[in-house]
Amino acid sequence: MYNIINKILYKLYRILKNNSYICAMLNDYNIIGSGFSALSAAASLAKEGGNVKVFEKNSALGGRARQFTKDGFVFDMGPSWYWMPDIFENFFKRFDKNPSDYYDLIKLDPGFQMIFDTNHTIKINSNFSEVLHLFESYEKGAGDKLKKFIDDAEIKYNLAIKSLMYQPGVSFFELFQKDILKNLGKMSVFSSYRKLVARYFKDPFLRNILEFPVLFLGSSPKNTPALYSLMAFSGLKQGTYYPMGGFGKVIDGMVELCKELGVKFYTNHEITACNFVNHRINEITTKSTAFKSDYVICGADYHHFDQNILPKEYSSYSKKYWDNRSMSPSCLIYYLGIDKKLANLEHHNLFFDSDIEQHTDDIYKNKQWPQDPLFYVCCPSKTDQEVAPKDKENLFLLMPLTSGIADNNELREEYFYKMMNRLEKYCGQKILDKILIKKSYCINDFKSDYNAFKGNAYGLANTLLQTANLKPKIINKQISNLFYTGQLTVPGPGVPPSIISGQIVADYILKHKS
Repeated sequence: MYNIINKILYKLYRILKNNSYICAMLNDYNIIGSGFSALSAAASLAKEGGNVKVFEKNSALGGRARQFTKDGFVFDMGPSWYWMPDIFENFFKRFDKNPSDYYDLIKLDPGFQMIFDTNHTIKINSNFSEVLHLFESYEKGAGDKLKKFIDDAEIKYNLAIKSLMYQPGVSFFELFQKDILKNLGKMSVFSSYRKLVARYFKDPFLRNILEFPVLFLGSSPKNTPALYSLMAFSGLKQGTYYPMGGFGKVIDGMVELCKELGVKFYTNHEITACNFVNHRINEITTKSTAFKSDYVICGADYHHFDQNILPKEYSSYSKKYWDNRSMSPSCLIYYLGIDKKLANLEHHNLFFDSDIEQHTDDIYKNKQWPQDPLFYVCCPSKTDQEVAPKDKENLFLLMPLTSGIADNNELREEYFYKMMNRLEKYCGQKILDKILIKKSYCINDFKSDYNAFKGNAYGLANTLLQTANLKPKIINKQISNLFYTGQLTVPGPGVPPSIISGQIVADYILKHKS
């Protein structure tokens, strides 16, 4: 009976919401951008009533998680690692839905493989007990040590989810919670992730397995708080998943949910200015149209909106502040369609056949294109026959590099051949003469497509001084109805944190609006 009443009330709400007179009485929520955080905020606000509009500057929705298709190949342009599955589940539960209502999710086995040499590859099994045996085979006692390491990481994960990640970060009093104060020592906020890993393991290959997510997701291991061992819990114990059809299917699912809730979408609508009344934005504008605004949520690049769209007197932060931020890496990406099947590859392949220290220093210290890069190869056609034509492979090559440096076609091609030579050697096959589709993406593209600060790919680096309440705030300091969401604010970079970020800002608005 309870569910029947809920369904009747929801249908009544939809009827009332579609009534033009009722709509005029509802708040206008205008959301800039259509990535994970923007879609999360849009759905959360629409659920509680209101006219929610999403404005996307590009022709396709999804921000960095867009897809493009060509000649039967389907390429995810950005995210490819589906970790922290409970975050996705919790998001859809807010709407009495499940991820399975919108996309098919499978667990990968192996979750990923790390390639240290042509004849030395470590595959991470989806069964955690097998991972324990693997560690033991490399270092005596390492199986038991990994169990303790992951148990500790799971405590951090649960504490972060329960007490930290869903906080708006606007007041340090948010941190004075019983769970946080009681477990402050266990959270290892003031020690480095590298030191934590080194206390448990001596074998360099085992250390690399535990350190790789930090390099690819935002900072160097020696400068990342040990709190982020929670990523190892997700990657090694929760496992690695894949939405069939590609990561773009998650975007499609969130867009479908938003439309069910009445959200309206406007593609090819770049917001170029705002109009103000009494320190409030009353309109956002494109080059041709103005849209009435009661609340504005910026899910686009925080720096760009703060420094280039708002008048200087309304900016929350100075140019000096932004210039002093430590950014996560950008990356060089190649999307390749290959006219043959390739040997030895798994879905996720990490080429760690070079010096991790040198590459890390080139990103964060030397700030230059890497001398001898590590790189990542995603081959989703090993799992999903729908992303490539029959007997062909879909490849995604990614090389992390420092944000804000020179980017040109000559450099891109130089590093393309460096990666391809090592890939051909590992596969034991000629690949270059079988390329059907080839598209590159790098710093300049991140800037032009997303207005990304310094062409970054992931947001702010996960350093101690850029954690939790020390990140740029979700609220504008000068404008009472402007808010921010996404990877440059709380809780941080990555798809699950971005989903949480949208929920945070929506909940904050709903709680504090008069």
